[in-house]
Amino acid sequence: MNETSCDVAIIGGGPVGSALAIALQGNDLNVVLLEARDAAINTSDPRSLALSYGSRLLLQRLHAWDSIPNVSGIKTIEVTQKDSSGHTVLRAGEMKVSEMGYVLPYTALHAALQQSLQRSDVHCLYGAAVSELSSSPGHTTLTYTHQGKEHRLSARLAVVAEGGKLLEASHPPQITDYGQSGIIAHVTCTQPDDGVAFERFTPQGPMALLPYTDGYELVLTAAHEQAQQMLTWDDATFLRYLQDHFGDRVGTFTGIGRRDCYPLRLKRAPDLTFPHTVLIGNAAQTLHPVAGQGFNMGIRDAWELAQAILDSAPDGIGSAAMCAAYRKSRRIDRNAGIRFTDGLVRLFSNDLPLLGHVRSAALTLLDRIPLAKKFVAKRMMFGANG
Repeated sequence: MNETSCDVAIIGGGPVGSALAIALQGNDLNVVLLEARDAAINTSDPRSLALSYGSRLLLQRLHAWDSIPNVSGIKTIEVTQKDSSGHTVLRAGEMKVSEMGYVLPYTALHAALQQSLQRSDVHCLYGAAVSELSSSPGHTTLTYTHQGKEHRLSARLAVVAEGGKLLEASHPPQITDYGQSGIIAHVTCTQPDDGVAFERFTPQGPMALLPYTDGYELVLTAAHEQAQQMLTWDDATFLRYLQDHFGDRVGTFTGIGRRDCYPLRLKRAPDLTFPHTVLIGNAAQTLHPVAGQGFNMGIRDAWELAQAILDSAPDGIGSAAMCAAYRKSRRIDRNAGIRFTDGLVRLFSNDLPLLGHVRSAALTLLDRIPLAKKFVAKRMMFGANG
């Protein structure tokens, strides 16, 4: 069996793993990225991403932002509750930024980061499926299959950035099933409001309309069985339901593209680090899409871990001290983001009459307190550490 060694081994070549690799390049480190899929441009994921302004700044530092095509800016976010007058409007101008966030295809961000990787000194192995991690004093050993052969790679630090399934058997995550699935699709309408995103809370769960190209990227939540049934509806039936569900704020819904559906849950790793091993992105936490925090938190994970690695002397990479420094740097932002999204789902995804009045009043009050609005907007753009 072939055995090699490196300083940092990154498992997973998606945007979060790629961002970490790019942040480490050019620093005289031997960095190896292992991706199970066979090619650099290897995804047809239909999702669009809601990137925060803070994530844009990090991607600019990684020299990946300017090569991303077809980006739509979010200048305003309108937050409402169905069958209620309560509302809050967050504006980029109030935060003295050009945009609060951006909408772009997952595939476009993935491709831009892969292009940056190809120009770096990171060694990328595609078609490399990692099957085992085992820690020893001073390093972690990865066992992986590549081109039909089994290999071993010894790393001062192994970073799991591919969703966490690799460690779920030995280190099971904490899982909260919200009983909801998310339906995503691109919709068109007669009166799109350029640069305005909508977050609407309903008893069946939150829905979002994110401005993109000629319409909106829709994220509609519903109970699992209802969501599966909605996938079987013809376009006219679905659009009538959407019109009743959202109202006429953007006119009449006129068209809908391919619909896809994903279960929604909170998955949280109890520990971010193990001996010479760190979890980031979805391997560390998977959040409900309300408020669009999950992916942005993963990008911040990658950036903060890169700083912790670069701040360590070469011999300190993967050490207990380095891992402790990383955990400390992410504790407040991670815990606050999890509580924020989980709290929104629990508070707004029900039809209790008394809570409905409380929610309506809370949204209206928030809209009238500039400092409170700026606090919420800052959290959405930069996380708790911003």
